[in-house]
Amino acid sequence: MSYEHELTVLNPATEEVVATVPAATAADVDAAVARASKAQDRWASVAPADRARLLRRFADVVDQHVEELARLEVREAGHLLGNARWEAGNVRDLLAYAAGGVERLNGRQIPVAGGLDVTILEPLGVVGVIAPWNFPMPIAAWGTAPALAAGNAVVLKPAETTPLTALRLAELALDAGLPEGLFQVLPGHGPVAGTALVEHPGVAKIVFTGSTRTGRDVMERCARQVKPVTLELGGKSPNIVFADADLKTAVDPFSFLDNSGQDCCARTRILVQEPVYDEVRDLLAEAVTSVVVGDPADEKTQMGPLISRRQLDRVRKLVPADAPGLRGSAPDGPGFWFAPTVLTGEAPDSEAAREEIFGPVAVLLPFTDEQDAIRLANDTPYGLSGSLWTRDIGRALRLSRAVKAGNLSVNSHSSVRYWTPFGGYKQSGLGRELGPDALTAFTETKNVFISTEGPAQ
Repeated sequence: MSYEHELTVLNPATEEVVATVPAATAADVDAAVARASKAQDRWASVAPADRARLLRRFADVVDQHVEELARLEVREAGHLLGNARWEAGNVRDLLAYAAGGVERLNGRQIPVAGGLDVTILEPLGVVGVIAPWNFPMPIAAWGTAPALAAGNAVVLKPAETTPLTALRLAELALDAGLPEGLFQVLPGHGPVAGTALVEHPGVAKIVFTGSTRTGRDVMERCARQVKPVTLELGGKSPNIVFADADLKTAVDPFSFLDNSGQDCCARTRILVQEPVYDEVRDLLAEAVTSVVVGDPADEKTQMGPLISRRQLDRVRKLVPADAPGLRGSAPDGPGFWFAPTVLTGEAPDSEAAREEIFGPVAVLLPFTDEQDAIRLANDTPYGLSGSLWTRDIGRALRLSRAVKAGNLSVNSHSSVRYWTPFGGYKQSGLGRELGPDALTAFTETKNVFISTEGPAQ
């Protein structure tokens, strides 16, 4: 299969061309890694306080361009303007948070006989970050910010459909004073630029966010070089609602409609205890029909389009028009629109109930008791996130331990904070991002023993 030498970026709401950008080749990746390696040697020798100062300056420059970045995100990704402003602000905040960790990247002193034993956390070298199209700015920063803070260089490959904000961030990094070659962005096709980055012997680690299928391929290619990898993959997160819950708060349609459902943490399996099933269904029917779907640049819009024709076709295939359910409305005409939908006739083992759809679609399923809820919640290959709704704190603690997911919220739909760990169980990924240990994931631990007994006589 041949690939175009340019990437065409479409506005998902209008299908109009926003921009065309060159598509990187394997040779471009090779040259970028060479530049990054030279820049990293110098960057690693920068005093920690100065490295932190430069990253804080980068955060300040991003802050000055939040509105510009947000409006670019609206055009290339179809995100709501308010969401896009939050995403740009998240990049700023994550850079500032990572900068605060530079001077706290401490090793340890371990008691040993006959000398002193210390550990040193050293940077890996060049890190390859492959970012997705659903949250192009923040997820790119999840890998880039801590990697830079730990003393590494970064080569970032954004998704084919959303390269523009990443390219702009690279320009802002240079404006902030980061060295040339330290943070580079290479738009390109996954099988070409992405594969070249993963397989390059000069890349010390890969951070990949995307589908589980592609994540497996990335992991296999990294394994050939025993190259460490962090994977944030698919999700099919449950929203478990018990009869004693605050139903009006628990039944929030934006727990699965935010970003048009293109969110690995979306609560797309709504598990409801049988006594309140009908009430929850009625609340959902009212909620999905009232969602305002339309122009993402309009402040009144509550849900925008899907990212592409390809994604729209996938959602339509998994959710036939005649499938029983509750449906809202969406615009006709140009754009990749799909109406908010809650499927009500699915069996628990159906494809729609167990596999990630990645659109504005949830499945409503009843359960009887705690054990039944746990069984349904865990009956999926994924384990990224989820919500538990109950007034019984003992039950909340029991289910928090029993549900196999990396991020759970009790009486909340929140999943991501840049200062707490994030990652999944099972086929939702490998490793953890964000939080206080993020920088150490981009280091090697070197152990050094220093004898205090002097040379042998």
